Amino acid sequence: MMARKQKIAIFTTASLPWMTGTAVNPLFRAAYLAKDGARDVVLVIPWLSEKDQELVYPNKIVFTSPSQQENFVRQWLEERINFASNFSIRFYPGKFAIDKRSILPVGDITEIIPVEEAEIAVLEEPEHLTWYHHGQRWKTKFQRVIGVVHTNYLEYVRREKNGVVQAFLLKHVNNWVIYITCHKVIRLSGATQDLHRSIICNVHGVNPKFLEVGLVKRDQQQRHEPAFTKGAYYIGKMVWSKGYKELLQLLSKNQNELSGLEVDLYGNGEDSDEVRQSASKLKLAVRVHAGRDHADPLFHDYKVFINPSTTDVVCTTTAEALAMGKIVICANHPSNDFFKRFPNCHMYNNSKEFVELTQRALTEEPVSLTDEQRHQLSWESATERFVQAAELDLFMPEKTLPSPSPFMSLSYTDLSKTVEDTSAFLHNTISGIEVARRAFGAIPKSLQPDEQMCKELGLAGKI
Repeated sequence: MMARKQKIAIFTTASLPWMTGTAVNPLFRAAYLAKDGARDVVLVIPWLSEKDQELVYPNKIVFTSPSQQENFVRQWLEERINFASNFSIRFYPGKFAIDKRSILPVGDITEIIPVEEAEIAVLEEPEHLTWYHHGQRWKTKFQRVIGVVHTNYLEYVRREKNGVVQAFLLKHVNNWVIYITCHKVIRLSGATQDLHRSIICNVHGVNPKFLEVGLVKRDQQQRHEPAFTKGAYYIGKMVWSKGYKELLQLLSKNQNELSGLEVDLYGNGEDSDEVRQSASKLKLAVRVHAGRDHADPLFHDYKVFINPSTTDVVCTTTAEALAMGKIVICANHPSNDFFKRFPNCHMYNNSKEFVELTQRALTEEPVSLTDEQRHQLSWESATERFVQAAELDLFMPEKTLPSPSPFMSLSYTDLSKTVEDTSAFLHNTISGIEVARRAFGAIPKSLQPDEQMCKELGLAGKI
């Protein structure tokens, strides 16, 4: 008899061609979870109106239908993996919140998965997906709900006006919605807030193309050929909060000690002009370029990747640089703990150490990664860690059990569940009131998708 397949639905908050972590990493997760054929995997991604697509997607890319966008996503993936992608893709209605620079769900997106398929749900950014969720409770629809926390929202909010107060409120809101939504929470690093039922485990890998570049560089080093002919660089979305502020401050403070250093910065973003102006004021040669794909051959020959960002939970570009065999200079911060195991990752605690490590990196050769170290950076290893952290191999579909007698005394577990159910009822009530939703920052009229979006998604009615 054939073994029964687990049914896994992965919901995420973004999609290609938006090159953000929650578009790329859940896509790879879906592909690798479905690779061995032991699971039926569905990736559920947001569908945006044409107006929102123009705001979000680069290079004026606009899709006229979900199937067109699915073809784009699959082609991008297939160019980066060496096996067939055996998972499904479905879309939920979404709207782009300009103030949050984020896509938010519209309507009850649990309805995208039919009841007979609702077994395990993976919520990539569970707080983001459930802040304004109104409808069927996730734990009612799915037998097991796993949250994967990608973003250090508190750090971003602290940098805004009245940031301390906002961060305090957001911390408790995040705890609340995740508590009533998830059976298990995976935090990618200790840079995220502590959450109920959570563990810390980096369940992300790197695009296999970066590991291929690393192998080429290792072969060049073994043949004693010059593998890295360029100096230092940084790549990331060009906004101050993504490490550019910290990097330019370090360079400005230590211009004399770092005399002769040349650094190339690559990125696009709202603060590009300001970053360019600040860089031009330095005595050092700091060149600012438009953003590119990190896999571009342009980056292969750089030897040193400098990344002072502390807002990322686990920085994808740092992992990619290590996979390519480069030396990485980064802050000694919880977001970088996973990288401490790699010999080419050098961490600084202060400005003086930053200077020393940068100077040394420019004069030494990177250490070639071992096969085991390469595996730890791969999506194969990340998937193994995810299966273990989410306890997927231990999961068994539940059978409906008879309700306990009303005369039986309540146990601590029963009481805890009652409190949780009451809390979930309160959230559902508040999230169904338009005035309350608006007060907490929801997009106006996002309780239900409009007729045009229902038509584009082929929904029989509003969800």
